[in-house]
Amino acid sequence: MKDKSKTKRTLPVVHDRAAGVDIGSRFHVVAVPPDLCDDPVRTFDSFTGDLHRLAAWLIELGVTTVAMESTSVYWIPLFEILQEKGLEALLVNARTVKNVPGRKTDINDAQWIQQLHQFGLLRGSFQPAKDLASLRAHLRHRERLLEYGAAHIQHMQKALMQMNLQLHHVVTDITGATGLRIIRAIISGNHDPKTLSEMRDIRCKESRETIENALNGNYRSEHLLALRHALELWETYQQKVGECDAEVEVILKLMQKEQPKPEAPLPKKRTKTRQMNEPKFEVREPLYQILGTDLTQLHGFGPYTALKLVGECGTDMSRWPTAKHFTSWLTLCPGSKISGGKVLSAKSRRSNNRAATLLRLSAVNVGKTDTAIGAFYRRLAARLGKAKAVNATARKLAILFYNALRYGMAYQDPGASYYDIAYKERVIQNLRKRAKHFGLELREASVG
Repeated sequence: MKDKSKTKRTLPVVHDRAAGVDIGSRFHVVAVPPDLCDDPVRTFDSFTGDLHRLAAWLIELGVTTVAMESTSVYWIPLFEILQEKGLEALLVNARTVKNVPGRKTDINDAQWIQQLHQFGLLRGSFQPAKDLASLRAHLRHRERLLEYGAAHIQHMQKALMQMNLQLHHVVTDITGATGLRIIRAIISGNHDPKTLSEMRDIRCKESRETIENALNGNYRSEHLLALRHALELWETYQQKVGECDAEVEVILKLMQKEQPKPEAPLPKKRTKTRQMNEPKFEVREPLYQILGTDLTQLHGFGPYTALKLVGECGTDMSRWPTAKHFTSWLTLCPGSKISGGKVLSAKSRRSNNRAATLLRLSAVNVGKTDTAIGAFYRRLAARLGKAKAVNATARKLAILFYNALRYGMAYQDPGASYYDIAYKERVIQNLRKRAKHFGLELREASVG
């Protein structure tokens, strides 16, 4: 009789032709199943020609799917080449590909990734389609340009302060209409405070006399040079942002052509105010045709925020089975560290998810509004603190975003008093349960 205790048990093979790649800056180590060839582990340089040879070798062996660890940006060229060759490429979070204890080498890492992928134990990170990937790359590059430009705004402000020109105290934004007009005049040699104050825009809150007093400074050559260079660099970055916007507009038009025009017209703007650093071209109309819904009707979402969220999350929400899966991917839901039936920790995972960051910023902004979500934020902030309130409100916004894209759900604001009324009813219901438990009855007091 066969001894079942000695029977070797193995995990079922999900991908019989799976490969694993250990990504490096100078070379990549590739591991395939040992039964496919005599040399199942090979090393390829990171040059483009070697990457094409790597892909050709995998296709020759009949490999259909490849898993790789997300190492800096070194994975991107190989990932794109494998996709162009028709291979399924999975980018795996490094947290899920930790090696077994023992000696660590590049060969061991590649073999470990290959084994995990072979048994179906790895999940690929979210990667958008080609058009969305291009949109996301352009939007991220645009954000970097804006950050670089913001540093030169600080340099302008520093140069002005060194000349004791209090321009930033009398105008809201030194890169606004009044601020730029005055700065350009100062650089061109006009240092008369009265003449400079006459450049005040009609919408400026401060009076001409106040601006004149603020512009009476010490104009030294070294500070004027620093101011001129800072302005030129800031203008250069603004020009590059404009070029980036042109590329984004082209991508949106291409995506717009692939979708039919919605039957319902574009809803009216919820607010007339423009977001800071918002693209100058129309964003709502192409987004409405691409998505079939107007995300700007959600409180806290402007056109630029909606565009960045679409760039980060894509347009197909079916990648996440439910809204809970989506908020888990965003790391906005509580953690589930449980052992022995006891919750060890419910803290949210730390993450650099850009979409989660956008939602948190929207949560802070919507917390200042007289809306139901704003009331929700303020009630939680008073009870649990602002940090947890921001996270919870961001999660609520993420669910609304998911439902709007997945099911086309239209959002109707129930009003700021909605959560207060619901809270009052919940408290009364709990009091009635406790009174019933003690054999008492809770009655409403008569007003007379």
